[in-house]
Amino acid sequence: MQTNYHKSVLLQESVDGLNIQPDGVYVDVTFGGGGHSREILNRLNEKGRLIAFDQDKDAFNNAFDDSRFILIHQNFRYLKRYLRFYGFKQVDGVLGDFGVSSYQFDEPTRGFSTRFDGELDMRMNQDETTSAHTILNNYDQEALTDLFFKYGELKNARAIAHQIVSKRSEKEIKTTLQLQEILQKFLPKHKEFKVLAQIYQAIRIEVNDEIRVLEEFLLQLPEVVKQGGRISFISYHSLEDRLVKRFIRDGQFEGVPEKDFYGHINVPFKKVGNLITPSEIEIKENNRARSAKLRIGERL
Repeated sequence: MQTNYHKSVLLQESVDGLNIQPDGVYVDVTFGGGGHSREILNRLNEKGRLIAFDQDKDAFNNAFDDSRFILIHQNFRYLKRYLRFYGFKQVDGVLGDFGVSSYQFDEPTRGFSTRFDGELDMRMNQDETTSAHTILNNYDQEALTDLFFKYGELKNARAIAHQIVSKRSEKEIKTTLQLQEILQKFLPKHKEFKVLAQIYQAIRIEVNDEIRVLEEFLLQLPEVVKQGGRISFISYHSLEDRLVKRFIRDGQFEGVPEKDFYGHINVPFKKVGNLITPSEIEIKENNRARSAKLRIGERL
């Protein structure tokens, strides 16, 4: 049974960015509802191949019956390992639509949404043991402060952490509604959903180790992508977008990029075009697109 996912964000723009060769080999590291994958397959001939990754079991309800297609139930941090396993040393392009899918947001039992009451889960891979419940009930105040400050970019991270530690000593925190009630005093009127989204984002990033995963994944690309091949990545918050931007520009995430004897910067990718954001029409049709940023790079 197919799982209901919403329309793919920046669909044409992100697939156009791959500059698809009909007989090429491509990777979609965030299969989800299969929208981007389907568009890639539509542009391939019978010799072309598409390998997709998704760590969420529910995404497999959307798999295609197509001999050109392989769907791998794994985190994309293992990109190189699984490509090698299936006999692909290098590919012509890699697409990623990072963040939480519409389906995950809309499924109350997954615990990703601020709109529903549900268990404190937030695991993208249901086989993992660490959930939002684990973090909120076991991390000490310092660790909670650190994640809210780093991943939620919250100035009052310490006060939020203190409140959680104080309230959980009275009663275990089990549901999203319970968490929201505990944090009520930190949610200013007319801005409550914005602040709550930052808090949820911080917890979710920690649950799924998202920043480290993205860094590990990006660093594999110089070896995986052929010369002239493309990368096309959609990010939804500044932490992800900053990593993608710096990787394409500098080949690393911090510090000064390496230079050769002549002073030329030694980077594996070059930027293709400028930052792409959704049109007003797309945002109106699909609210999830409002914070999306697309960056494209080409292997040198």
